[in-house]
Amino acid sequence: MILSIIIVNWNTHALLHALLTTLVPHLQQDQAEIIVVDNASEDGSAAMVAADFPEVTLIQNAQNVGFARANNQALTVAQGRYLLLLNTDTLVPPGAIEGLLHFMDTHPAVGACSPRLLTAEGQPQAFAFGDDPTPAYLLRRGLWRLLLKRPLHDWGVAQVLEVAWVAGTCLMLRREALARVKGFDEAFFMYFEDVDLCRRIRHHGWKICYVPTVAITHLGGQSLQQNPAAQDVYYESLRSFYGRHYPPSFRLWLVLGLMIYQRMKALP
Repeated sequence: MILSIIIVNWNTHALLHALLTTLVPHLQQDQAEIIVVDNASEDGSAAMVAADFPEVTLIQNAQNVGFARANNQALTVAQGRYLLLLNTDTLVPPGAIEGLLHFMDTHPAVGACSPRLLTAEGQPQAFAFGDDPTPAYLLRRGLWRLLLKRPLHDWGVAQVLEVAWVAGTCLMLRREALARVKGFDEAFFMYFEDVDLCRRIRHHGWKICYVPTVAITHLGGQSLQQNPAAQDVYYESLRSFYGRHYPPSFRLWLVLGLMIYQRMKALP
């Protein structure tokens, strides 16, 4: 088996159906498989997969266990040499998956990679990649945004980049690299589980690459500014990340830095 495509779903019936309709006809069953993990959806998603896509492996959870744990469930049964984690709110054009597979085949030192993420309007999506969220990095990013009114990174970059992390929206992993880190840290329910995973893969000697020569569309992934509840979860996950990877002095800086940053955002 060359490829296992893993899709975690929670109440995205229409998006999931559209994505599977695109993927299933183009997969050779002896070379690729699709695994859907349904996190206790209430919109009939699981029944739809079972009825309309019997060739897809379906894992049904009795409750929403989060993104990290659901992916780990699929990883325990996946057979592929490569594993592609794919969000339901993505549009995958012909040749995109093949492009990522070719990149991984020709770059054996790479443990994980992702394509360019495009918004529904066709623009490069922000925060598709980044550096380790150290105090110095977060300070630079905040200053660029607050003072210079522009992002620290060029989201429209054209060349392949070696980076600290790439988004889990469409994340291709090498099985050997994933085996070394034993999958996702399930303490992350949502946000930063991809940053944490990439960091641990890097620390085992593998490279992480952003591959803008391949592109998919991500219909979600928009700003957190309009969703205060999601912002709270985001910052809680960031604090959890610091607790796992950085010394206490960094964690104190984070608390103070977030207080200052949020107050500056509130200024007229």
